[in-house]
Amino acid sequence: MDDEFPTDQTRAFGKLILFGEHFVVYKVPALVGAVSAYTDCKLEYLDKPGLEVIDNRPAVPGYKETKKHECDKSINLTLTHLGVDPKARGVKLTFGGDLCCASGIGASAAQVVSLARAVNAADSRSLSEDEINAAGYEGEKGSHGTPSGIDNTAATFGGLLRFQRTDSAPVFEKKSFPSAIRIVYASTGITASTTEVVGDVRSKKEADEAWFSGLMGKYTTLVEEAEQVVVGGDLEKLGKLMDQNHALLQELTVSCKELDDLVDAARAAGAMGAKMSGTGRGGLMIALTPTEDIQNNVATALEKIAPQVWKTTFA
Repeated sequence: MDDEFPTDQTRAFGKLILFGEHFVVYKVPALVGAVSAYTDCKLEYLDKPGLEVIDNRPAVPGYKETKKHECDKSINLTLTHLGVDPKARGVKLTFGGDLCCASGIGASAAQVVSLARAVNAADSRSLSEDEINAAGYEGEKGSHGTPSGIDNTAATFGGLLRFQRTDSAPVFEKKSFPSAIRIVYASTGITASTTEVVGDVRSKKEADEAWFSGLMGKYTTLVEEAEQVVVGGDLEKLGKLMDQNHALLQELTVSCKELDDLVDAARAAGAMGAKMSGTGRGGLMIALTPTEDIQNNVATALEKIAPQVWKTTFA
């Protein structure tokens, strides 16, 4: 059975933020796209008690070492939520797939959602997608304390998510891309603290409410239009809105020279639009590349100045 374990049934997707970095904290919508790159998981039960984890996922340098404690905690939280006790019956987990682990791509969520799917397959359970997602959310507590739910929901369902915080539970609306959208994303090689950057934005907001309110108004108008454009498949307009969102994030002071250089290089190489994605002041950027030729040209240009570059699709 082990040789025939259905890892194709355990796939969980990465994600990138299309619109909404930082503004989403203040209860306006964000749009998040799941990428087609995935993590999968093989689960084997062992004769002796204990938990063995083999992590074959591709990753940027230092990621696995830095995140090991969080990953171990997330795995155990997921297993506990699903009633699997390695102390009673040994478990061997082998993680793989083609999603390269990097800050901002939702790698921790993809790992625990793939684990939940593996438990479902190994035990011949009939967990619903919502139950898989709930297990992923519990696992994400190991990495994020109190997760937003964005990453595990994208990892589970794929497609496009509209996410909005409220005074109680966040609201998710699942949508679909009309067709696969080619993208390139790249890393600056800089890891910024989300807590610190969000805190700095909050301080700037409190120091100048009128300034922040003006940016928030522009973003709210932009994201409402972006939602219609994405669902309608107007890539040219989508690219322009991505450019506008990046400009707002520059005004918010969460971009940086390294991100701006990558964004500019992507646009010069033919990207229809480009922006930072995630926390900012480092991390990732994303470029809209509607054809294979444009995707290859943009990737080649970014590889000259970025430590890591990936080609994939929103799907």
